[in-house]
Amino acid sequence: MRCRSISTISKAAGKKKSKGRGKGNPWLAGTLGRTVFGFSRSDCFLGARYRRLAKRRGPQKAIVAAGSSLLTVVYHLLSDPNARFHDLGADYCTTRIDKDRQARNLARHLEAITGQKLTIHDGQVIIHTP
Repeated sequence: MRCRSISTISKAAGKKKSKGRGKGNPWLAGTLGRTVFGFSRSDCFLGARYRRLAKRRGPQKAIVAAGSSLLTVVYHLLSDPNARFHDLGADYCTTRIDKDRQARNLARHLEAITGQKLTIHDGQVIIHTP
């Protein structure tokens, strides 16, 4: 048995880690990518999903993620003959966010960072200095 130094042993123990998506049809992937790119500037749910993800993850990952969403929609439309497509709209995700809860969470994070006590009353932030 050969002895190897610690520096040559990989942390993954020689295993290859998955990239998160499997092998698929490259023609379908290309078509989905072009379709999502067409949606990217439109005022619809998939366009808003692409733009929201592209800000955080980058355009390539956003195309794959929005293409996956599009493929899910197409699957459900083809598998159920009674299914009809209803676009949720570009503001679907923003209207589902509770603004008061988001403000409370942000205030709690600011309290943790600054050490000051914050209170939100009627949309105004009140800072209590110790």
